[in-house]
This record gives sequence, C-alpha cells and structure tokens, in this order.
Amino acid sequence: MSAAEHAELFEHPDRNLAMELVRATEAAAIRATPFIGRGDKNAADKAAVDAMRKFLSTVNFSGLVVIGEGEKDDAPMLFNGEEVGTGQGPQCDIAVDPIDGTSLTAAGRSHAISMIAVADRGSMLDASSVFYMKKIVTSHEGIGVVDIEKPIGENIRALAKAKGKPVDEMRIAVLDRPRHEDLIRDIREAGAGTRLILDGDVASGINAARHDTRIDMCVGIGGSPEGVATACAIKALGGFMQGVLHPTSDDEKQRGSDAGLKFETIYGLNDLVSSDNTFFVATGVTDGELVRGVRRNGPLISTESIVLRARSGTLRRVSADHQASKWLDD
Repeated sequence: MSAAEHAELFEHPDRNLAMELVRATEAAAIRATPFIGRGDKNAADKAAVDAMRKFLSTVNFSGLVVIGEGEKDDAPMLFNGEEVGTGQGPQCDIAVDPIDGTSLTAAGRSHAISMIAVADRGSMLDASSVFYMKKIVTSHEGIGVVDIEKPIGENIRALAKAKGKPVDEMRIAVLDRPRHEDLIRDIREAGAGTRLILDGDVASGINAARHDTRIDMCVGIGGSPEGVATACAIKALGGFMQGVLHPTSDDEKQRGSDAGLKFETIYGLNDLVSSDNTFFVATGVTDGELVRGVRRNGPLISTESIVLRARSGTLRRVSADHQASKWLDD
C-alpha cells in the first residue's frame, strides 16, 4: 500500500469500522433486553446508552456525535457534540440511537432497534435544532418518479407503475399519529394499503428502500435526526429519499434559521448526508421485519444485525451468539 493509499485509509471510515460498530449496537440491544415489556422506557434507554458509550470508547476512530439523544446536561445520554472513540483513526460524524423505539421496548412490541450511522466528518446535516421533518423514502424506482411536493396519490400511482405492480398491492408505512389522519385517508383513497407504525420510523424507511419487504414507501412527519440517520442507510441501498423540515413553533423556526437550516427547501439524499462513504449498523432489540430481536438460548444470547455500506453498496447480516455468562452484572 502506498503512502497516499495509507493516508486515505486513515482519514476515512473503512470496512473494518462497521464491524467494530456492530459490537456497540449488540451491546446496547443486549443490555436493553431485561427491560422489554417492563413499562420503563427510561431504564431501558439508560442501559442501552451506557453499553453503547462503553463500547464506542474502544473503537479506533474520532467520532463526533452530530445526532445524539440529548444535551450534555442530560448525561448519560450520548449528547450532540460529544466525542467518542479512541481519538485515533478516521474522523467521522456519527448519529446514534441506542434504542430507536424506547416505547416499543417498554411495551414489549416489535420493531425496536439499536442503531449507529457514520459518515465522513462534516458531511451530515445537523438538523438537531428542528425536531420534525416531513419525509418520503422509496427504493431506487422512485428516483425521478416520486416528489415530496406531489399529492400522495399521484406518488403512489407513479411508483406502482415504475415497480410494475398494481396500486392495490402497494403498502405505505406511516407513523400512527393524529397529524397523519388526512395522509392515511388519502393513501387508502388512492387504493393502496397502509402499514401503521407505532414508533421508530428508521427501520420502516430502510424497509421501503429494500426489495425483499412488503413496504413500498415510507412517508409522513417524523424526527429530523432519524431522517439524517436513515439517509446514511438509503445511500447504501441506492434508494430515494427527500425531506422538508417541519418546525412546530416560531421559536423553533428561528433556532433553525440561526443554525443555517432552510424551510422552503427540499433536502435530497446528498443534502442530508453529502458523503458517499456512509455506514449504517443496527441490531434488533425486539423482533421486526428488518432484524430479529435479542434471544436467550440456554447459555447463549443470540443477536441479529445489519451492516450497510454505501461505498460498496452492500447489506450484510451479522448473526452472533454471545456467552450469557459474560454479560452477567458484577
């Protein structure tokens, strides 16, 4: 390897980094498991945060948390602006959510995941000052076909035609919230079916961009931080995504403007994350369509994770068995 190639490897996230990050999401998912169905989402989240922070501290990279769980005063959250890793190796922006779906975990429902997204330093949109974003995600068939400004019925019909399937076979994922009542009605009036999500739209966005799921599109207003994290995954899948920031108050809009964010602009995939060298890793906490949840099998704890890498355009599944005795509290 030449000196230039070695420098390139050192400065940018490489394929080995993803496997190190999986250890952090596995740890967060495992530590959250005792709290599944116990009704205490804060306890589940704290256990996952503590485990993720511990493992991230061993990873050879200089990670800056662009999208975290809270502010510094709310520690032990992995807060925006926190530096993680050993400080050696590539400089990266990271988005973390030790549990995407804390309410799902507390209630014992499906589709909760632990996730980390990584990109080159300075490439992730910092949308933390505006909590909500209107989003639309599809597979690559939506490129040049779907537009967030078009009526949902028009988008559904156009995507159905591009995918070569009847409209009545289209399934559209939407967060089940009062704000989406009109959207849900319009989807059904267009002849498509809905997949209503209780919480955590990252996994549904990823499923909308994959070809082996029943979800064709993910739409609606969800978290802006989750939108940026999802974009890292969609880049690896070659999918389509757009977002429009959705402030809920004048004060929030002013904070966003002060941070340089734009509210009449459609943020495309490259606006949400400009780097083509992105990683997304996720481990199932509870069972879902994206990944299976943590399982205890006698002396073993089994986990399932996915690793997405944009540069190579790959999705890998990582199944691991962990000796349960190694995870017993001291």
